[in-house]
Amino acid sequence: MVYTLHGALASPYSMKMRAILRYRRIPHVWSVGASSRAALEHVKAPVIPVLEYPDGAFANDSTPLIYDLEERHGDRSIVPADPAQAFIAHLLEDFADEWLTKAMFGYRWLEDIDQEQMSRWLAFDLFQGGGLDAIDRFASTFRERQVGRMALVGCTRENFALIEASTRRALVALEQHVTTRYWLFGTRPSLAEFGIFGQLSQLGVDPTAQAMMRADFPYTYRWLSHVDDCSGVEGEWESGYPPVVRALLAEAGRVYAPFLLANARAAEAGEKTFRMEVDGLPYEQGTFGYQVKCLQALRQRFADLSDDAKAEVRELLEESGLADLVA
Repeated sequence: MVYTLHGALASPYSMKMRAILRYRRIPHVWSVGASSRAALEHVKAPVIPVLEYPDGAFANDSTPLIYDLEERHGDRSIVPADPAQAFIAHLLEDFADEWLTKAMFGYRWLEDIDQEQMSRWLAFDLFQGGGLDAIDRFASTFRERQVGRMALVGCTRENFALIEASTRRALVALEQHVTTRYWLFGTRPSLAEFGIFGQLSQLGVDPTAQAMMRADFPYTYRWLSHVDDCSGVEGEWESGYPPVVRALLAEAGRVYAPFLLANARAAEAGEKTFRMEVDGLPYEQGTFGYQVKCLQALRQRFADLSDDAKAEVRELLEESGLADLVA
């Protein structure tokens, strides 16, 4: 019973899923290049990673994949056993997937040095040979396409001041934590760490972001290598919420809650873009239906909690400015 993960080294969600499969010791093959492109023909939304199941089925979208694997494999779960902690871990994974990803995209495609290196590396990874001319031609086309999407996904120079400030606050919290307790909910990793890792794995590679991390957040930078393969980690869930969890929740309350709510209002009104301001810094992007689904999923997960778990979670959300997400 072996899975195949069709992905790419420059894909944060591919790295996230590979790290999860490694930690959970689920037998798998890591596939990149042409075979990954072929796998896209088997899924509705043509985005990697694509997980090929042992029975020949294909699926993508990392968060649903996480929960499907939880149903299929009981050992070494990455969902905390406590329902309140499980909700908070899911919220932080969602924050990483949908907000921290903007730092990854912005650092990669705003500056020439990053555009040039990463477009060439992505082409090199995909072609795995084929000649330098072919690699350079694809790199040029792909670079132009990605830079052209910057405004749509909110990674413009005008927006990046907020994105970068938010990312640095999250990194400050992690840097203070990883030298002491290491994981967020005990002595084992949760889906929250893997979501965060996926995005930061790219900051640890791209030239501008890597220089920033090595200079200002050296232990978090090194932590990424440990999360990439923590198949040897044995640990337990522990009660409570360490300062890093509260700090990350506070950051989600500062930027992610306004982001999700503004997007939802725009979608309901049929508006193609939305704009918000945090700490005097502007942010504007295209309206996305997927983020509406993320908000709906968070609200449904909260509604499914027991009364005691709801009370515990609500206290944390109110403290962090996140209460409106489940209102």
